[in-house]
Amino acid sequence: QVQLVESGGGLVQTGGSLRLSCAASGRTFSHYNMGWFRQAPGKEREFVAAVRWSGSTYYADSVKGRFTISRDNAKNRVHLQMNSLKPEDTAVYYCAADLGAPNFSTGYYYAYRYDYWGTGTQVTVSS
Repeated sequence: QVQLVESGGGLVQTGGSLRLSCAASGRTFSHYNMGWFRQAPGKEREFVAAVRWSGSTYYADSVKGRFTISRDNAKNRVHLQMNSLKPEDTAVYYCAADLGAPNFSTGYYYAYRYDYWGTGTQVTVSS
């Protein structure tokens, strides 16, 4: 069983920054592939960013160049640095863990492949 707890959400103005963190339980965190997804009201959950156990990173086109995902295996944490925020970034952001199913590098954006999810943290960007 893996527990994920997100933090760092809040209200920010357009152009501002936030740093989300996800604390994970489990002794083999360094083996997990980790992802961030988001869901805005009335919309489906969508992929934001992911980091493979090896450190390779992947981003949605909508956040590329603005968001940076990173991981700290010593602290069992994954972070999402969000810069140049826009009102369309407003959503609940979820952290997710993939425990090593094959083909992550070609399927990282599929929510169904992630085994565990946090409860989410709200990010609101005002215009």
